[in-house]
Parts: sequence; C-alpha cells; structure tokens
Amino acid sequence: MAFVITHACEGEKAGECIETCPVDCIVEGEKQMYIDPDVCIDCGACEAVCPVEAIYPEDEVPEDQQQYIQINRDFFKNR
Repeated sequence: MAFVITHACEGEKAGECIETCPVDCIVEGEKQMYIDPDVCIDCGACEAVCPVEAIYPEDEVPEDQQQYIQINRDFFKNR
C-alpha cells in the first residue's frame, strides 16, 4: 500500500483526492475515503490536495493512527 487515509478524513470526505487521482484508486466509504492498495501507483497527487492533511505514505502514518493502515486494507478486503 502506498498511501493511507487517516482519521482527519472521518466525516470530512472533501473529495479533492478522488478528483485528483489519475488511476481512480480512491473510494468513498460510509465514514471516510479509502485508497485501494492494489490500484494506487504511489504518485502522491492525493496527498498534495487533501485539505485536512489526512493522507500519508504508509511508512509515515503517525504512530497514533497506525490502525488506519489495517482499516484501509480491511475496507477493500470486504468489498
């Protein structure tokens, strides 16, 4: 997985990330947006436009938000 959307997106769901993604790997869920790890090309376009700074490269997700890595994986596993 290249990028992960974290807690700042919960309830926010601004949508700039979806519009910017060149490979359509971002999906809107009930609570927040999610990045499909099998489709993401690690371009960083979404991270640059997120108005709430909720998107991080997987290896830079803050320690107190590490659970979002698994939350994101589970979202796509259950689809």
